[in-house]
Amino acid sequence: VQLQASGGGWVQAGDSLRLACTTSQRTPSHFVTGWFRQAPGKGREFLAGINGSGGSNAYSDSVKGRFTISRDKAANTVYLQMTGLNVEDTGVYYCALNPRMGGDWANAGEYDSWGQGTLVTVSS
Repeated sequence: VQLQASGGGWVQAGDSLRLACTTSQRTPSHFVTGWFRQAPGKGREFLAGINGSGGSNAYSDSVKGRFTISRDKAANTVYLQMTGLNVEDTGVYYCALNPRMGGDWANAGEYDSWGQGTLVTVSS
């Protein structure tokens, strides 16, 4: 399965942005699609995840209440709606697939397919 992340760009603090992650084919319902962020000089940080049915999701504390993950099954696309962006949200955003049933959604090591990343730059 190939993933294509898009929607990044340059915004000002307080702005909103929506990222999209499109897969080349439909994935099983137990697969989790996760969004991660890699800030300059830092490791990949889990932001949000959603299962294949769209009925379950999870967020990191750093984005809870500001970011919303959703899925359009017909379009094989997962969205990350980001609001209230701040400078600390700057980084490359990646989407990825975790095929492990009952796995740890926040563990980047469990994700075996990754998109190419899309850059988000937030200026003050």
